[in-house]
Amino acid sequence: MIPLSISDIAAIVDGTAKGDDVTVTAPAVLDGRQAEPGGLFVAFPGEQVDGHDFAEQAGASGAVAVLGSRPTALPTVVARDAEAALQALAAHVLDLIRDDVRVVGVTGSQGKTGTKDLIAAVLASAAPTVATAGSRNNELGVPITMLRADATTRFLALEMGARRVGDIAALARLAAPDVGVVLNVGQAHMSYFGTREAIAAAKGELVQGLAPGGTAVLNADDPRVAAMRDLTDGPVLTYGLDESADVRVVNVTLDRLSRPSFTLRTADAEIRLSLPHVGAHLAGNAAAAAAVGLAVGVPLEVAARALSRASLSKWRMELRDLACGATLVDDSYNANPDSGRAALDSLAAIAGERRIAVLGEMAELGDDAAQEHRVMGAYAARRADVVVAVGAGARPIAEGAGAKAVVVDSNAAAAQWLGERLRGGDVVLVKGSREAGLDAIASALE
Repeated sequence: MIPLSISDIAAIVDGTAKGDDVTVTAPAVLDGRQAEPGGLFVAFPGEQVDGHDFAEQAGASGAVAVLGSRPTALPTVVARDAEAALQALAAHVLDLIRDDVRVVGVTGSQGKTGTKDLIAAVLASAAPTVATAGSRNNELGVPITMLRADATTRFLALEMGARRVGDIAALARLAAPDVGVVLNVGQAHMSYFGTREAIAAAKGELVQGLAPGGTAVLNADDPRVAAMRDLTDGPVLTYGLDESADVRVVNVTLDRLSRPSFTLRTADAEIRLSLPHVGAHLAGNAAAAAAVGLAVGVPLEVAARALSRASLSKWRMELRDLACGATLVDDSYNANPDSGRAALDSLAAIAGERRIAVLGEMAELGDDAAQEHRVMGAYAARRADVVVAVGAGARPIAEGAGAKAVVVDSNAAAAQWLGERLRGGDVVLVKGSREAGLDAIASALE
């Protein structure tokens, strides 16, 4: 973060400084336990707990000041609206360094975090880069990421999520991306949006919110995304398997663990590369990252080297060997119908004696949730030898999977069932929405 005194911060956010006029020199955090020496703790009152009450904890971790709505034990900037103040501070800090920074925004119904990770790897191969940690992609997470930028930062990669029309427009106003990536229009958060048309409108807000002359990077394989070309008068780069794509994926092959090798082809060059991660679908994500690189001046061969050694955020198709000799694929961070099918396709492509799909509820699917779960169960039955449905919300998965289904009531029960039956050569996929918390199963198996 750019060093600022709390009197400076108070002036920026139209707040009042209380306590000593200390200087913040480290990033802002929402969790006081994560504070760094010299950092800023941003406190919000909640339904169950009040963040202001944790100011001393933040101070013990290194925070020197608080941004909140009332005074605390630490020097505090008191604002009428802490969320608006956080966003105003982030916009100000970015404005201070904007002449030297290119901002990339990434959105889509699924694959945002993994693609953001790949984009960050490509950008970091060229210059100092700050990127969203994990999936902190909302009205709080985006400004928190922006505040990690400093005078040395040259690229800022921001994951942008939405649960309603207007969310991404607000984030785009905050950061004014120079490059906007739209991955897909799927069914995630259908219970909030209601229709795919509304989801497409929400994702298109990123294209409409680009800085003047900004480049849209669009998925040529998704018709709803490809149509977003009409939302901008600026440059457009497309990527995907389609022959029309500016960065085209060709000749995809998979190794025995379903890790893809493929060729990226542009009008001027082509290069073969391999990814160290599970899933053929990641080839398209890599093409998106390479397209971002081209948009900001990173040559294709440089991007390819970075992609071949990039790492992904945890719980995204993580491959691990278990003590019993089985292989675990931990994709437990989140789930929706599209990402579920992609994960199951990857499971089916991994060499093994038995393939076991451990599936939890897919949240926020709206009125069609039960039917979508049944369809997922039927799909899983075609890709796996055993389908373990975890929890009450996943019962329709078992209905769809038929004779291959095993029903368990909890994560603990699933871990016990697996622990008693896994053997060498088995391959286990763990996949569910964040609310289901299936990472607990993966941890228990390890």
